[in-house]
Amino acid sequence: MAIDNPHWPPSPCGMEFWSAAAMLFLILDPVGNVPIFISLLDPLPEFRRRRTILRELLIALAVLLAFLFAGGAVLRFLGLEQSSLSVAGGVILFLIALGMVFPTRGLHPEVDAEDLFIVPLAVPLIAGPSAVAALLLLASSEPGRIWEWTAALGVAWLASAVILLTSTQWLRCIGRRGLRALEKLMGMLLIMIAVQMFLDGIKLYLET
Repeated sequence: MAIDNPHWPPSPCGMEFWSAAAMLFLILDPVGNVPIFISLLDPLPEFRRRRTILRELLIALAVLLAFLFAGGAVLRFLGLEQSSLSVAGGVILFLIALGMVFPTRGLHPEVDAEDLFIVPLAVPLIAGPSAVAALLLLASSEPGRIWEWTAALGVAWLASAVILLTSTQWLRCIGRRGLRALEKLMGMLLIMIAVQMFLDGIKLYLET
């Protein structure tokens, strides 16, 4: 790691850092994933449940970091511009947010608890297409701040991990209705972020 890197160490006091961390936290949607994780892992004993959640969280983090650091190369290989990525990311994010505000029953298929490895917990519930699109956008828009985006992802992932590892306590404290209310609130915030991302992409396209 180069010591003369002007963007290392990351500056956690900057507003853009916390905005990126908050956006990634909303996209990871740990509150909305709590009832899904509980239902899928319910057959497992408590110690295996926590171990499985931690394993899937680490796998999801590895996937997200891979896209964050390889994002620039992927975009160059595919010949994609930042404006198209911003528009596509906004659309995907908007659809995800709509699902949070207006949930559809039967969205997640029945899965045997013994077969829970990578899919569907790590991918796509945690490291989903919206999270990947957001990280690709961050990496392509300001590649010089890659370590700052890494730290923002770490903050969002850590907060999500705490919520998911204590999912049983969350459900016991505020109940399923409380979780649904929180998820809808997060979905509304995510819709506004998605619209802004879409408009930024259109603006960037018109300027080029």
